[in-house]
Amino acid sequence: MSEQTAAERELAELLVESLNLEGIAADSIAPEAPLFGEGLGLDSIDALELALAISKRYGVQLRSDSDENRRVFASLRSLAAHIEQRKAA
Repeated sequence: MSEQTAAERELAELLVESLNLEGIAADSIAPEAPLFGEGLGLDSIDALELALAISKRYGVQLRSDSDENRRVFASLRSLAAHIEQRKAA
């Protein structure tokens, strides 16, 4: 398992805080583990709440109708990379 980057750690903390993930430490979220299904077990409602929290914190809009969402929300690492890319644009 690889280590979280600073951006991934910050995003993991936002994820735990915004979704009230009790019993899950931000630093225990593996950067490449799936966020949905067998990974953290998030669902579509969690995705909406997380997208709202990301919009508020980073000013990055994640559209619910985007074809990229499956790739973007695949893991903590892919989500952090997407946010960093959009913030730089």
